[in-house]
Amino acid sequence: MRLTGAVVLVTGASSGIGAAVVRRLTRAGSRVLAAGRDPERLARLAAETGAAALPADLARPGAGRDLADRVLDRHPRVDVLVNNAGVGWAGRFAEMPDTVADELLAVNLRAPIELTRAVLPGMRRHGGHLAFVGSIAGRLGVAEEAVYAASKAGLDIFAQSLRPELARHRITVSVVVPGVVDTPFFARRGQAYRRRRPRPLPPERVADALADAIVRDRAEVYVPGWLRLPVAVRGLQPAVYRRLAARFG
Repeated sequence: MRLTGAVVLVTGASSGIGAAVVRRLTRAGSRVLAAGRDPERLARLAAETGAAALPADLARPGAGRDLADRVLDRHPRVDVLVNNAGVGWAGRFAEMPDTVADELLAVNLRAPIELTRAVLPGMRRHGGHLAFVGSIAGRLGVAEEAVYAASKAGLDIFAQSLRPELARHRITVSVVVPGVVDTPFFARRGQAYRRRRPRPLPPERVADALADAIVRDRAEVYVPGWLRLPVAVRGLQPAVYRRLAARFG
């Protein structure tokens, strides 16, 4: 799909991967609507890139539908939807507050479903692309991030299920599966990233992979590519994977 002139809605655009995606797509000539929780960051990003800023808190009930209505008031359709917004929480599941679990499920899964449903009528008439930013946690599971991993796994399967269903409407679907990325995500989840390896990737690398997935209609992209290996081991040799995970974490 051509990015030049495409109307693109990017969620989670206040910082991190979302902001990098906005910069990447505006450089490609897309008309980008940048949605996020932080109005000040969005305003600075809009001034830098020419994107339209749309402050939105996707944790609220119905926020996905409300955001889509605001976008469709400006444009007759959305050509590309980038479901990137995500929140995390690290700690033992038994100690996780109910309100935090609700927020993770709302932002990471419910809101993307609402947004996708809302933009589909226009896409069904004209075609389009749905891009989802998942996580390696959703493919493998991660100790002490059970709800985050579950929400990303749900998003992953939602996207994979839509791809064959929507193909006849000329709607393509991509999932980008990043590993550790150098963003404020870890500080906000309440636990910094402490491992020496793998080293966090710059968010621009994920943004480049996502743009390539849209243009080339790639069903899934791992960033970095070697993340396919543990996923393959888990699928083919689950007992071996569990032993390795128990040893190396």
